Amino acid sequence: MYTIISILIVIAAVILTLIILVQNSKGGGLASNFQSSNQVMGVRKTTDFLEKSTWTLSIAILFFCIVAAAFVPRGEGVAESEIKERIENTIDPNAVPQFPTDMPEEGGEE
Repeated sequence: MYTIISILIVIAAVILTLIILVQNSKGGGLASNFQSSNQVMGVRKTTDFLEKSTWTLSIAILFFCIVAAAFVPRGEGVAESEIKERIENTIDPNAVPQFPTDMPEEGGEE
């Protein structure tokens, strides 16, 4: 479920980026291309659509992020930290090394 929500967040973010890039901060953008008289949507309707879609996608991303936080995969059971395990299994650097004290007899069998 978390993966699906993450994919939806990425898709919404890419679409939002494209819609923002289409807009122009000075009122141009996509709306400036519709100057002819035989247009389907007017200039004002185009900017309204872009603004509403920007707000809708922003709210959708916020919603998906909150929902994704609820579905974050968590580890099952109580697992010890790997760092803690390594610390417990380390050799004490101040300890005296234990060398073998038995010397094998030289000469072997006769």
